[in-house]
Amino acid sequence: MNLSKIIFLLSFFALTIRSYSQDAVPAPPDSSNTGEKLFDKVEVEAEFPGGQAAWRKFLEQNLNPNVPVDNSAPAGQYTVMVQFVVNRDGTIADIKPLTKLGYGMEQEVVRILRKSGQWTPAMQNGRSVRAYRKQPVTFMIEDESFTISTKVPYTLFTGTNEITVDADKVKPADLQLTSPQGIITPAGDGKFTVRINKPGRIIIELYNTKKKKAIGTASFEVKDAKAKM
Repeated sequence: MNLSKIIFLLSFFALTIRSYSQDAVPAPPDSSNTGEKLFDKVEVEAEFPGGQAAWRKFLEQNLNPNVPVDNSAPAGQYTVMVQFVVNRDGTIADIKPLTKLGYGMEQEVVRILRKSGQWTPAMQNGRSVRAYRKQPVTFMIEDESFTISTKVPYTLFTGTNEITVDADKVKPADLQLTSPQGIITPAGDGKFTVRINKPGRIIIELYNTKKKKAIGTASFEVKDAKAKM
């Protein structure tokens, strides 16, 4: 079995550019509900104390990056999105994963948020308010037995895509790629074309035809081709 390594990429302010609004949404039934308005859109987002650098350091010290590898996740890039509420006093509540990528990743991000302590609350009209926060954390898993290159790492688009594969100790002519979700055609010299009809996730299996041996698997997020425009 090939050993895998994992790198986690930390997105912090990916969702902070939002339109200003003074409209509140109904508060959900969580334990911190004090009857205060719960904002969905605010002028200043809640943030981890110290900002992006502090959040990165916190994750480096506390997040277990081996969770998806220990749960046999294929090589790929996975962005977990978790929503929670930051109260006026900075405490967080009502943590809810918005993705279902599996392999223990959502649970690990929820665990980290629960131990992240008090946050700096959101601001609206110059005062702290109770508001939603959405936090992405991206895991990147790499398999040591092969490298796959695409224009966007581990991301494909509906329609036809070009990918390049470099497998350890395997000649390009002996490589075979298959997937139940798409059509893969060899283009020579380790290059392949992949055609997918709809967004979602696609699993690609790599095979050594000479030794009749599986090399590994990789997971790709498939986006609508319009996203490239």
